[in-house]
Amino acid sequence: MKYDAIIIGAGHNGLVNAAYLAKAGKKVLVLEQRHLVGGATVTEELYPGFKYTVFSYVVSLLRPEIIRELRLTEHGLAILPLESTLTPLPNGDYIYRDADKFRTMRDIARHSPRDADAYLDYGRSMYFMAKAVKYMLGIIPHDPTSLNPKDLLGLAGLGKHLLGLGEEHFYMLAKLMTMSSADFLEEWFETDPLIATLSASGIIGTFLGPRSPGTAYVLLHHYMGEIDGAYRAWGFQKGGTGGVANALASAATALGVEIRTEAAVDKVIVKNGQAVGVALKNGDEVHGKAIVSSADPKRTFLQFVEPKELPDELVDAIQKFNIRGSSAKVNLALDAAPNIACMPGHGPHLAGALSISPSVEYLERAYDDAKYGRFSRKPYMDVIIPSMIDPDMAPPGKHVMSCFVQYAPYDLREGTWEQQREAFGDTVIDTLSEYIPNLKEIILHRQVVTPWDIEQTTGLSQGNIFQGELSLSQLFFLRPAAGYAKYRTPIKNYYQCGSGTHPGGGILGAPGKLAAMEMLKEI
Repeated sequence: MKYDAIIIGAGHNGLVNAAYLAKAGKKVLVLEQRHLVGGATVTEELYPGFKYTVFSYVVSLLRPEIIRELRLTEHGLAILPLESTLTPLPNGDYIYRDADKFRTMRDIARHSPRDADAYLDYGRSMYFMAKAVKYMLGIIPHDPTSLNPKDLLGLAGLGKHLLGLGEEHFYMLAKLMTMSSADFLEEWFETDPLIATLSASGIIGTFLGPRSPGTAYVLLHHYMGEIDGAYRAWGFQKGGTGGVANALASAATALGVEIRTEAAVDKVIVKNGQAVGVALKNGDEVHGKAIVSSADPKRTFLQFVEPKELPDELVDAIQKFNIRGSSAKVNLALDAAPNIACMPGHGPHLAGALSISPSVEYLERAYDDAKYGRFSRKPYMDVIIPSMIDPDMAPPGKHVMSCFVQYAPYDLREGTWEQQREAFGDTVIDTLSEYIPNLKEIILHRQVVTPWDIEQTTGLSQGNIFQGELSLSQLFFLRPAAGYAKYRTPIKNYYQCGSGTHPGGGILGAPGKLAAMEMLKEI
């Protein structure tokens, strides 16, 4: 049987791509190497009764138009609000921010009345910037070196949009694209733990520190999270992030998509410069009119096809594509609720995020360790307790805890991750225990997921959750390489739709949709 399109990988972008192609009447096959769909967007019960969000953990960036057009709510998508962030401090104090802006301002005012006044202005300005940049999430990257009328018109439209921001916001956007997150935030605030916690959004998933230029854009990228029209809104998918993948798979299947699991692709079959099918690792071959890779650029260009099929300059660019892994996960099954020292007992704070980011220096020192090939001795952590948001994630009275951790460099100076994994897990637990005194006594089970583990399990090169750094040199028409940002490749009928393409990483879905829109012009 010959398909109109074969998608390699059932990650969220691959499933979005498949659904849109099928919606347009195409016969589509999705091939997934694992036993379940989702890629890094999965939920697994690795300890009886406890469901872990193994890799990713929160939902925010999934584009509303994709939810609407694929009718994902009818297929089980249910995003529950994650409304607060608690930053505990070493002296026993804290900063607490939640959906009540007046309560948030009162808490910030305890540290700085000036910062409380600035907080709402900052929020309004970032809201405006998120709306401004949202335009770029829905357009095909235009090549500024091309004389093609479509590119010229597209660039003119982008220029008109940017100039329409007004002088003040245009300058602010320029700062966000070039500054470090900490330096940018220090123009707004003076309270170090507040600056640190906000700037941490600029380092998530990157091999950069809060003082590294370019992290202010990553901050904005995460600020574009949108739930029901509210920006900077983070949520938790009922059932964990695997619920997002399951909703997408259900929508795709309803549209006629065929999904095969445990079907790992070895190579894309290329004949006379044209992709005609894929060879599976079990020896089978499947043929299709178009082949789409939702894998990262390294695998798309350097593993699935032979370098001889590609221009030398593209091979060189992809070899240099920055995809260093820096993030890890520690997932815990707990016998009881954690008791946070700075805010003891039960309360709505347990259904929010816990940010271990007491100062900018703390974050920068964590990055210093990683720069020299060591995992952070005092890591930054973004922690949630999914069972406090969705009780079905754990048995009654028990809980799961999801800890996103930085930094964990893929390349270690000493030893391997197989040798260092448990020592890293111990460091995470020891650090968390400084803020949660009862943690060690209530742990029933733990899973430590390093960048090496992410790569081995999902195929993400170096375990990079964004499929490539979100730096200025790897955005828009440069993602993943100059001249190849429009979801095509030099091989006819071979396309790319992963997070390594515009507009980048996170549970976004936009790369999958935009790639489908481009493909439908040709297949």
